[in-house]
Amino acid sequence: MPITVLVPDDHGMSALSGLDGVRPLRFERGEPLPPGAADAEVLIPGMQAGSQLKALLAQLPNLKLVQLLSAGVESWLGALPDGVQLANARGAHGGSTAEWVVSALLSIYRDMREFDRAQKAREWAFHLTDTLQDKRVLVVGAGDLGQQLKRRLEPFDTTVTLVGTRARDGVRSVDELPSLLGQHDAVVIMVPVTPETTGMVDAKFLSLMADGAILVNAARGVIVDTDALLAELRSGRLRAALDVTDPEPLPADHPLWTAPGLLLTPHVAGTVEGRYKRAYQVAARQIAQFAAGQDPDNLVTGKY
Repeated sequence: MPITVLVPDDHGMSALSGLDGVRPLRFERGEPLPPGAADAEVLIPGMQAGSQLKALLAQLPNLKLVQLLSAGVESWLGALPDGVQLANARGAHGGSTAEWVVSALLSIYRDMREFDRAQKAREWAFHLTDTLQDKRVLVVGAGDLGQQLKRRLEPFDTTVTLVGTRARDGVRSVDELPSLLGQHDAVVIMVPVTPETTGMVDAKFLSLMADGAILVNAARGVIVDTDALLAELRSGRLRAALDVTDPEPLPADHPLWTAPGLLLTPHVAGTVEGRYKRAYQVAARQIAQFAAGQDPDNLVTGKY
């Protein structure tokens, strides 16, 4: 018998329709579940799944796996009944997120925002800029995101140092951060939200960064202490690029909007053309493994 997979959109129906041993079943958010949904063993909540979908769990007595279309899992940890596994879409969005980091660094170093302002004012604002070439970039997070970023940065003649939870070939340990921060021109945050990473970029962390360095947060807003970052930006000692903030969305009166030396985007690093195709390619592989009686490669453990 094929396993039933609850799918939130037509992208998913198309991606899963050809899988052996899998029966995709379409559901609509905010509407009653379709007939046969109680048989579902897999739920795909959707790209922007809200808390309302967690209420569906009580209606799915046979559920064994929640397959996310995102890499981030923090909103689902601890929300699943016993015996229900969780898998993410690691590998789907790393390339686009890394691309955002490169574009943010290039924009800052090459002064693109100032040139855009000058164009609007019809000013020929000729001046010297900095360059990404020869910069030392510290990437905190050595998973798919960090590896994708390293691969994209090195052709710009940068030196990239990866930091992970433990030291291994090509990766430095997080315990070495205090000695590494001051040796790099840019520090990029690409870690998942865990109790250990929440608030890790605090006043002490920022104080150890080199004068004039750039902090880039492509992870989650709660990893950075907003007040501590604002203090560094206002002093002019550090610059930053943020795709995520704490709080998020950012209220209209929040001081980050007008902070000097800050490039700010509204959580769009992974919001690109083709994101559904890439996410469902990962999800389809995961679900095929599950249907074959195997653990999905992206299964999330308690130590994620």
